[in-house]
Amino acid sequence: MQEQIRQLALADPQQRLAALKSVVCTSLPSLQSAATAPLRINLHAHTIYSYNGYGYSPAQLAWLARSSDWYALATVDFDVLDGVDETLAACEMCGLRGAAGLETRVSVPDRADTVFNSPGEPGVMYLVGMGFVRGVPQPKASAVMQQLASSAQARNREMISRLNAYLAPVTVDYERDVRPLTPSGNATERHLLLAYDAAARRLYPLRSDLLAYWSARLGLPLDEVARIIGDEPFPHDAVRARLMKQGGPGYMAPDPTTFPAIDTVIEAIAACGALPCYPFVDGTSAGEADMPALLEDLVARGIRAMVVIPDRNWNVADTARSQELVAKLAAALQAAAGLGLPVFIGTEMNKPGQLLVDDLSVAALAPHAEQFRQGADMLWGHTALARAADLGYQSEWAQENWPSLAARARFYTELGAVLAPSRRQIAAIATLMRHNDPATCLRALGSATA
Repeated sequence: MQEQIRQLALADPQQRLAALKSVVCTSLPSLQSAATAPLRINLHAHTIYSYNGYGYSPAQLAWLARSSDWYALATVDFDVLDGVDETLAACEMCGLRGAAGLETRVSVPDRADTVFNSPGEPGVMYLVGMGFVRGVPQPKASAVMQQLASSAQARNREMISRLNAYLAPVTVDYERDVRPLTPSGNATERHLLLAYDAAARRLYPLRSDLLAYWSARLGLPLDEVARIIGDEPFPHDAVRARLMKQGGPGYMAPDPTTFPAIDTVIEAIAACGALPCYPFVDGTSAGEADMPALLEDLVARGIRAMVVIPDRNWNVADTARSQELVAKLAAALQAAAGLGLPVFIGTEMNKPGQLLVDDLSVAALAPHAEQFRQGADMLWGHTALARAADLGYQSEWAQENWPSLAARARFYTELGAVLAPSRRQIAAIATLMRHNDPATCLRALGSATA
């Protein structure tokens, strides 16, 4: 079976899924879910279709989640839907509550002077769409989705042009050296870092020469560079900060035309039947200082959920700082609940060493574990019903039955809580929904009334 597990990392997604089917047939009957297992949820795992710090494909992530007894998994990739179909197929094979999404950046023209969740970049906002059920966007969203991907790649090419000029004689070619590092060519800054690291090693095979080169280019002492630069190419955060972030030679300050407008992207996400989400950072920026006001404004624009990366909201060395972040997280979660917004949590896995899944038993997160579980239930309920019957959260059917966002989220939460990740049960529920009112269906499932 180890050979089949290794094949989950093959280049071809169909081969990965075929290998996963073999692994599941061999191993799934022997896997037992512990009744007292800790709550493990990751609804924000990046994959190889953008960048995963462990090199995980969607099939690998699904098997990791199933074999480690996770409650739910969702994948998220920057600017593309390339991993959606594999994620959902793999989660279905594994009998796992699965979902998929996309992360991108947008401009906020009417708040051009405000920093939100993109540090140091006023008027720019990270945005997430969750609950996509197809890797191909709806026709009326296609142009926007294509723009997200093409704009990101255009920025990469411009960054390479700047970095090649600065880092010469170490240079890279985008098509030859960078795009092959990710399955569909959707490269990120971390892929650029890998390419430059590899190019420098080719030009300076002696470690002393390699360290001297990076010391000069990064403006860092040799001993510090020696700690950063290991034996293999690696997307070092310290190198990224020096080269690609504010003040670095590759940094490009965004202007109002750099990213598509927030309302345009929200509309495109909703047109695909997915939920536009605001990714909360930590409540310390000007834009996040008043989360109830920010979320109210975003809800009016079409935001329907909040995303949280829990680890960065408590796990810092400074005790006073940690306490401040925990308090701000609690306030943001309360604001989301007050507006009927589900909360989707996860660890990004977009750099080596990050957690695979959060420990929700720690004191900072335990009080919110049920809210996090409900978010996973809601996303699963939406995804299952949208895939089976086009009756997801954004459907006309859902909007007619529950004009109230809170009531609508509650229905999908209750559905997701009782709906097993079984193709047979999902098909039966979809049929039930088509011919009965939702409250009757929930009662039939043994749930509370909507």
